[in-house]
Parts: sequence; structure tokens; C-alpha cells
Amino acid sequence: MASVLLLLAGPAAAQRHRPAKARKAAARPAAKARRPAPRGPRAKSKGQLEREREANISRIAEAGKVLTQTTQKKQVSLGQLNVIKEKLTVKQGQIQHISTQLQGIETNVHQTVRQVLSTQEQLARLKIEYARLMYAASKTSSGFNQLMFLFAAESFNQFVLRLRYVHQYTEERQKQAMRILGAQQQLSHELDGLTQQRQRQKSLLTNQLVENKNLLGLKTEQDEVVQQLSQQEQGLRQELAQRQQAVARLDDLIAQRVREEIARAAHAARLAAIAARRRAARAATAGTRRRPAAARNDEPGADNPDDDASANPESDAPEETNADRHASRVALTPQTAALSSNFAGNRGRLPWPVAHGFLAQRFGRHPHPVLRHVTVDNRGVDIQTNEGEAVRSVFAGRVLTVAQVPGMNTIVMIQHGEYFTVYAKLRSVTVHEGEQVGAREAIGTAATDADGTAQVQFQVWRNSANLNPESWLGRK
Repeated sequence: MASVLLLLAGPAAAQRHRPAKARKAAARPAAKARRPAPRGPRAKSKGQLEREREANISRIAEAGKVLTQTTQKKQVSLGQLNVIKEKLTVKQGQIQHISTQLQGIETNVHQTVRQVLSTQEQLARLKIEYARLMYAASKTSSGFNQLMFLFAAESFNQFVLRLRYVHQYTEERQKQAMRILGAQQQLSHELDGLTQQRQRQKSLLTNQLVENKNLLGLKTEQDEVVQQLSQQEQGLRQELAQRQQAVARLDDLIAQRVREEIARAAHAARLAAIAARRRAARAATAGTRRRPAAARNDEPGADNPDDDASANPESDAPEETNADRHASRVALTPQTAALSSNFAGNRGRLPWPVAHGFLAQRFGRHPHPVLRHVTVDNRGVDIQTNEGEAVRSVFAGRVLTVAQVPGMNTIVMIQHGEYFTVYAKLRSVTVHEGEQVGAREAIGTAATDADGTAQVQFQVWRNSANLNPESWLGRK
């Protein structure tokens, strides 16, 4: 009797009377098995990793080209040491990049293994539940039993309920079969992905071993160059002394030109203020005098600014004053204020002054690469590049100075409102003082020293304050 009531109640009641474990297995959707394995919490995307790899390869190629030029000289030089250091830095970055990829793959492998185990467990539960359904269906598999079950109904409504139950039971078996098929396909997909990840992991481990070997070779080469340079200590100290003298001369020139520009701008601002006050005074005077126009026209220069000698403020203040010369910052006009604001807004995004190259010497104080207990102070950054490489302005501005500085070759100084950029160690220059230049516009070419090293020194100033160019330049 209980079984008859269960059949009459339909599949919902039958589901409630099934064992709890079986109900949970059937209720669990197959879609869960088809979810992709989650990624690591902070894993980089494949595109990001590929871009980083290509950037490292490009940096290695650039350094190799520069090294070829610097090693054409028989004697080792600091330029060669700089290139080897750059290659070491990039090589270490490549190894770290591979390590990051390996960590990401290892995380994904663990997650995929857990997902595979979960899918296998779910597949087993689905198969057990399907076996139970098939066993129950086998008891009434013959058409005679099904007809007896239907026509034994006491009423037409009960007959309809029993017929609906038979259809639902059949559909449930078909759905369960589809769930099993989906779980099997998902399991196959996960196992394929796991195999690919293992192969990728093996390939990366091989690359890491090769890169570690290359790194050891570069370190050996670096030690040999340092040892050879150490034998040239006297020449290196002489070269350092000459560099320090050249830097001092360049500092003096920059300081002088900045002071002159600040004084000039202060003088121009003072004259503009005087002219504005006089125009205001003439306007006020003209407002109080309401004489006939003809009478005013009969008096030459009465209210005509073109005939009034006092309209020119330089007639009273043609010379710079002590206040002009002691100003601490550039007096900005609306135009130069906008230029300064735009320059400051591009901090960290300015283009490099050369298209190819690397930082051979950074900003600030740091130990000499060879000489012990010797500190080098750099006002800017030295960018080692290719011979004859074009040097370009990093931002729009006005060429303030083009000059020759012994030890620094030709230098170009460009003003961007209250900011100044300096380009030293140029072989040739294609601009002149007072010329307006645009961003990325070529201003000259890089010079090459006797050792075959081509370098450009780049500096950034705000009024009289020396700034770190590395924080202004964007990524190459």
C-alpha cells in the first residue's frame, strides 16, 4: 500500500523517500563538474607574461648590439662593464620571469588535480544513482507491467498521475545519463589540461637551467672585465677626475643659465605689472575727464597711449633690479604656466631621449663600479646607446642653451616653463637657441668616446632644484 501511495504522489514524493545520500548526488548539478579550475590569486595573465618575455628579449638584443660596438676596441672599458651588467640584470629578470611562470603553473596543477578528484567523485556518485534508477526501471521494464500499472488506477485522475510519473521517471533517467556524459567529458578535458601544464612545466624547467648557465657565464665575464679594469686603476682615477671636472663645469653652466632665465622672467613680469598699472591709471583718468572728443584730440598725447612716453614701462625701469636677480623661481605667464602644468602631469610617462639604450649610471650617489671606496655623484642619468643614435626632446619647449662643455661635448638645454631638461654628450646638434621644439623631436646625435662607448647624459631641473630623471621617464 505504501508503494502505491508513493507512485500516486508522483516523482516529488518519490524523491523525498529516496536515501539522503542518493538525493544529494542527484540534486548536485553536473554544471559544477564543468567549471574551469580557478586561477591563482595574483597570477599574471598569459599575455602579460608573454609581453614581459618579449621585452626582456628586446633588451638583451639592444645590449648585445651595444656590446659589439664597445668590444671593437682591444682594451676593456667601463662601457663594456655597463653592458655586461645590463645583460646580467635582464638575465636575472628572465629567470625570475620563468620562476613566476613555474609558480603559477604549479598552483594551477594543484587546483586542476583537486578538480579532477572532485569530478571523479561526482562521476562515481552519478553512476551509482543511475544504476539505482536502472534497477528500479528494470522491475517494470516490460510493456505488460507498465500497462497493468496504468490501468489498475481507480480513477481517471489517478491514471493521468501515473502516466505523468512514468514520463518523468523516463526523463530523469535520460537527464542522469547526460550528466554522466558531461562529467566524463569534463574529466577528459581536465586531464588533457593537466598533461599540457606538466609539459609546459618541464619545458620551463629546461629553459631555467639554460638561463642559469648563461647567467653564470655572464658573471664570469663580468669578473674578468672587473679584474682587467682593476689593473688600470691609475687610468680610471684620472678618467674619474676628468669626469668630475666636466660635471662641475656643466653644473656651473646650468646654474648660470637657470639664474639668468629666472631673472629675465622676473624682469618681464615686473614690466608687465607696471604696464598694467599704468593702463588702469589712464583708464581711471579718462573716466573722470568728460571733455569733448574734439578738445581731447587737439592736445597731442593727452590720453593716447601711442603718444604717451610713460606707456613704455622700460623708460623708467630698463635694467634688472636686485629683486629680479635674486628671484628663486621662474615667473610664469599663463602660457608658460600651462606648459609647466602639462610637463608635471606627464611625470613617469616622458619618452626616453633615445629610442634604444639602457641606464648605464643612475641618478645620485653610488659606489664606483671598479674603484674601491670611491663614490660617484651623478646629477642625471647616463644612457648608453648605439653609435650615432638620434637624441630627441622628451617634451615640447624652447631651446634655452646650446653650448660646448669640455668633457661633456655639446649640451642642449630646453625650457618647459619652470622645468628644464638637459641633454649632454652630444656629437652634433640640429637646433639653435630660442627655437621651439616638440616632443620626440630630434635635437642631435649621441657622441662616442675613445673607448667606443656612446652615452647621453639626461638631467631634469625645476628652477634651481635638481630632480631624479628616473621618476620622470616612462618605461621603454
